[in-house]
Amino acid sequence: MIGVGFREPAGASRLKQRELPMLEKLERFIAGFPADFADIRYEVEKETTIVFSGKDLKEVTASTTDGYVVRVLKGGGFATATVTRPEDVPRALGMALDGAETMVRAGGKKVRLAPVPVVHDTVKLDLKGDPRGKPLTEKIALTRSYNSFLGEQQNIATTTLTYSEVYRDKFYVNSEGTAVNEELLTTSISGEAVARKGDLLQNIRVAVGGADGWNRLAGRESLFVERAKIAGSLLDAEPVRGGTWNVILSPNLAGVFTHEAFGHFSEADIIEDNPSLRARMEIGEELGNSSVSIVADSTLPSQLGYYRYDDEGVAVRRVQLMKAGVLVGRLHSRATAAAFDEPVSGHAVAEDHRYEPIVRMGTIFIEPGRKSFEDLLRDLGNGLYLVDGKGGQTAGENFTFGAQYGFLVENGKLGGMIRDINIMRNLFTTLKSIVGVSDAFQLSERGGCGKGQTNIKSSLGGPHVLVTDMVVGGV
Repeated sequence: MIGVGFREPAGASRLKQRELPMLEKLERFIAGFPADFADIRYEVEKETTIVFSGKDLKEVTASTTDGYVVRVLKGGGFATATVTRPEDVPRALGMALDGAETMVRAGGKKVRLAPVPVVHDTVKLDLKGDPRGKPLTEKIALTRSYNSFLGEQQNIATTTLTYSEVYRDKFYVNSEGTAVNEELLTTSISGEAVARKGDLLQNIRVAVGGADGWNRLAGRESLFVERAKIAGSLLDAEPVRGGTWNVILSPNLAGVFTHEAFGHFSEADIIEDNPSLRARMEIGEELGNSSVSIVADSTLPSQLGYYRYDDEGVAVRRVQLMKAGVLVGRLHSRATAAAFDEPVSGHAVAEDHRYEPIVRMGTIFIEPGRKSFEDLLRDLGNGLYLVDGKGGQTAGENFTFGAQYGFLVENGKLGGMIRDINIMRNLFTTLKSIVGVSDAFQLSERGGCGKGQTNIKSSLGGPHVLVTDMVVGGV
């Protein structure tokens, strides 16, 4: 079974592979391989993590891992194998080939790949301060200082803060001739401050980070102080009164809604085998209010979701998902693009060298409108202003999200602070109920998505949005 029909390239046994450039090594593995299509991705991942809990330094780790992912398409069968040693790559290719042929014999779903241009490219990091050149002691000191700023504020009982630095050097080749090497680096300092008064606890999250290097992390003391003060203020806030409210969502909370409630339905693999949902998400359907236009754009430099090529070697492009309330696009891998007969988008992304790529969002947001935040407050009149996401879940078309805090709005003016907030509703009803969008725009500095695999290259945000008749859970 192992290495079915595979012949080592002529002369390969006489080559010292360690002396070859990595892309050439990978090309030699699949040269002449008896399949309709084969590709191989090799990654080196270097990760540094520093964790503070309260005043204590709890964890300092630095690790380097690497590995290979191979995929083989034969007769419509598509299979994957992963290994960590180069000498095991031929065996992995044979196993993937056997898996693909077995799928066909068993009557499994046949896969086609949409055509894409052959690419030869190398993408190096463009950083404003390279954290890899910083000593570990400096990273610990910066994280410790921010943790101290959190803990020193009034009523703060405890803190947690984590420094994360993930570097990926990705090499991709396929049997069509594409060969791409891209470096990615994501850094963040994130955590929370917990305030306490008697038996009442309130927490607030804080994060700085991006894909553009060390300078984004440095000099951010004021943000940590501000966030800790918000946590303390929540101790005197009133619990929100449950009911149906007109609300303004902050850029972060609007982004959570866009990513979780709408964005996953724009990932073609989610709806591909769901006939009812696929019919609902038909291109050309009017799903939202005319004020709503939604974009997925991982070409924005410096942002968490930024990358040039996905893990199929396809250049990522800006995708208009919704225009003036009408669904006009979706996100694809090569396989889903062929299945839907729609353009590829460069959104097949894997967590790392242990996984095959799946369709993933990078940076997604509602496009800014023309109104100021003050305009939205006046349009709202009486209602709630809800700020920042705090967990939640989706169940089909329905969602429930927490907000970190909020304010009463009376006669178009911000009033008292509120806490203990959850919002819930149906996706499609909510899209129709977005009646105002601000010209302000902000993307998150901490990403992450857990669809099947963890994707730290996932960013969200947008403008403020005014939504009518939102169901708000509270007292």
